[in-house]
Amino acid sequence: MTIHTPPPEGGRIIDEPMEQALSRRYLAYALSTITNRALPDVRDGLKPVHRRILYAMHQMRLNPQSAARKCAKVVGEVMGGYHPHGDASIYEALVRLAQDFAQRYPLVDGQGNFGNIDGDSAAAMRYTECKLTPAAQLLLEGIDQDAVDFKATYDDQDEEPVVLPAGFPNLLANGSSGIAVGMATSIPPHNAGELIEACQLLLTNPSATTAELAEIVPGPDFPTGGVAVEGQAAILDAYETGRGGVRLRARWETEDLGRGVWRIVVTEMPYQVQKSKLIEALADLIEQKKAPLLADVRDESAEDIRLILEPKSRTITPEVLMESLFKLSDLEIRFPINMNVLDATGTPRVMGLKECLRAFLDHRREVLNRRSRWRIERVEKRLHLLEGLRIVFLNLDEVIRIVREEEQPKAVLIARFGLTEVQADFILDTRLRQLARLEEMTIEKEFSELSEELARLQALTSSEGKQWKAISKELEAVRKALISPRRTTIAEAVDTSAFVAPEAFIPREAITVILSERGWIRAAKGRVEDPSELKFKEGDKLAFLVPGFTTDKLLIAASDGRVFTVGADRLASGRGHGEPLRLMIELEEKAEIINVLAHQPGGKLLMASKAGYGFIAPEDDLLAQKRGGKQVLNGDLLAMLRVSGDHVATIGENIKTLIFPLAELPEMGRGKGVKLQGFKQGGLADLTMFNADQGPEWVDGGGRRRQWPDWKDWLGKRAGAGRQGPRGLRKFR
Repeated sequence: MTIHTPPPEGGRIIDEPMEQALSRRYLAYALSTITNRALPDVRDGLKPVHRRILYAMHQMRLNPQSAARKCAKVVGEVMGGYHPHGDASIYEALVRLAQDFAQRYPLVDGQGNFGNIDGDSAAAMRYTECKLTPAAQLLLEGIDQDAVDFKATYDDQDEEPVVLPAGFPNLLANGSSGIAVGMATSIPPHNAGELIEACQLLLTNPSATTAELAEIVPGPDFPTGGVAVEGQAAILDAYETGRGGVRLRARWETEDLGRGVWRIVVTEMPYQVQKSKLIEALADLIEQKKAPLLADVRDESAEDIRLILEPKSRTITPEVLMESLFKLSDLEIRFPINMNVLDATGTPRVMGLKECLRAFLDHRREVLNRRSRWRIERVEKRLHLLEGLRIVFLNLDEVIRIVREEEQPKAVLIARFGLTEVQADFILDTRLRQLARLEEMTIEKEFSELSEELARLQALTSSEGKQWKAISKELEAVRKALISPRRTTIAEAVDTSAFVAPEAFIPREAITVILSERGWIRAAKGRVEDPSELKFKEGDKLAFLVPGFTTDKLLIAASDGRVFTVGADRLASGRGHGEPLRLMIELEEKAEIINVLAHQPGGKLLMASKAGYGFIAPEDDLLAQKRGGKQVLNGDLLAMLRVSGDHVATIGENIKTLIFPLAELPEMGRGKGVKLQGFKQGGLADLTMFNADQGPEWVDGGGRRRQWPDWKDWLGKRAGAGRQGPRGLRKFR
């Protein structure tokens, strides 16, 4: 039985404020996540897990010339020796390093099923095999020559590199992405040949600007190709600041089928867009009538990508069809640029293009010097031994005599020929037959070659200019090894101002929009004359009945102050109960629908809150492109009314009424507005608008509409308290 003795009193108990303790521990966790998991190193462009995978494979001698080994073996080596985390995360990282559609320059040569662009997962690691690629070898070259620092592994049983030598700028070549605590990184891949040319420019002209570098590196180069349509100014700004983004579109072409019939063929996908999910999304757009120009989509891909898009009509142009789909689907994406990396000191920093390349070059210089010093040390040792061999060759008989006859041959050799202890040991360890075959020419040749090499290395380590020339030569060799044509085309977006809007192709038909209290929406053909004949689900009833046309945009106001936009052509037919409105818009669970109106270009709406504030909003400014709508009013929305008349009548929850001219309300796109009526208690209950020559109307408790001939007695200035209204007045509508 194990007896657990209690710790000494206060032994593991730290008396400190909870806030301080939590702050310190959370900071430690955040720093650990940033430095050991999420952010790549600017020097080699790798996160710890990727670096450990490559180093473990190097230790296993899985070079490009060797046979591949099971991925399970590699994962086990990484997990057991360097990365004490789950095997799933390690294998996932290894798979990504092998995917040619994820990595511009794959670092792992995978054999077997490593997934595909459709989003299919890789096979289990017991079925797949892997080895290093030539690109990975370039990153590891010199690691056994003291090129980088090493640190103890998690269990202090071995060592792992702090950073790889990095023969090419892998950070920008393959890109990186990750989410840390309080920060994230998103770096797109680039063409390695262009990056090395930019490095050469920095070597010849260290003061080169980012604009000059951007002439060589015009933009990202994604492994899946595509067309980058972000303006050059925006890309340059991203390279300057390290933050920005780039719009990436699918590459497409028009296929002529004869007789005026054509179709679109998509041949390249945007980066990280799964083809299968894109097809599903396009099919949903067709089903939900959100893509009025697209008739059908199908996949004819084999090894190459071939996505077929059929137009609904031959009268439209391919450019109009594609521009509409770019807005509606992931045929166009925006890849964020946030070049947040760890610098040489391990500090998170956002770097621009020039800073990243400069950090890479500084790292290469450090690697060059360390490898040179390592080589100098070994050349000097060899030269020292060769000097001893030269003495042996010149005095071979005497050396043999000493070895045979002397009791302490080592001491005698040192004293007789002035040898060092190392030289004497080397001579004594040399076999006689090897000595017999030694030739003066061989010794002298090796001695001369090593002496020349030593002189070159010493000159190299003492001259910064020679170091940069050597780095330039190395980079040129790497460029030739990695050279590949650019896959992503840099282009300007097509000017769509001259195109006919896709909505123009929607047939204009009269409809009646029906919205129930439970939020089911539909569109009945024609005009609904008798709402009582409408059918709803059990327990549901009519909430809004809006006449309009299929070409209309519906403005839907919610109680949280947001206004949503829904195309009337997207609504389900009126034969059934329709579909939930919440599937079309991102409506908060507790939010209620306040009003539904058909958008009138150039029209104006009165927005009023329950707190008694309001303003006039142009309808055109309320149109929203996203499902989340537009936040128009700050506060709880009471009413959204189309402007009609010249006066406003308000009634508070305190039954007091105020009338003032409509002209006293300001016009604004969003905000809180101005005070409509002042209240000591409660808020606004209702409001209406009317023309002075006709006068207002109000609804009594029995639902009867009443005229208000003496309304001028309640006329005042906006924000006034008002006074008690006519008997029975509680609301206007």
